[in-house]
Amino acid sequence: MFIETEATPNPATLKFLPGETVMGERGTADFTGAEVAARSPLATRLFELEGVARIFLGADFITVTKTNEADWATLRPQVLGAVMEHFMAGRPVMAGDEAEDMAEDTDPADAEVVAQIKELLDTRVRPAVAGDGGDIVFRGFRDGIVKLHMQGACSGCPSSRATLKHGVENMLRHYVPEVVAVEQVEA
Repeated sequence: MFIETEATPNPATLKFLPGETVMGERGTADFTGAEVAARSPLATRLFELEGVARIFLGADFITVTKTNEADWATLRPQVLGAVMEHFMAGRPVMAGDEAEDMAEDTDPADAEVVAQIKELLDTRVRPAVAGDGGDIVFRGFRDGIVKLHMQGACSGCPSSRATLKHGVENMLRHYVPEVVAVEQVEA
């Protein structure tokens, strides 16, 4: 098994591509610590490594964010070994109920606008963000404000706020006149 690694815009995060389906069509999973990773045997194993701060599982990739004290020269081979061992053993990436709370704050009267926003996010934004090892999740739309949650390499990335304000907000405002602003929200 050959696992590629890629740098991301966030220097604390590396993207690992195992050449296997990670989440596939099931979506994504973002784990901010070992205490919330119980539903993923893969994330649980990675959190056992000293220096791992966050795990994000994408369709065909895993992003690992390290602590400030950790060094990639030491941590990267450990992550590669753990990922390889996990997939070679045929263990599941997720166990049990994978449903995540995807509560959205929207007004039913805005259903058509929300559908336009989601379509633009899915076709124009999410593929680019996934290329950098992250994801953007729609969390709501009220009074012209789109609420988005950044995951994976995008969470805590120095350029994520600029991406939201100058990239995503400008694009949404251009195509959906009802959008006046974009805000980043936590889960």
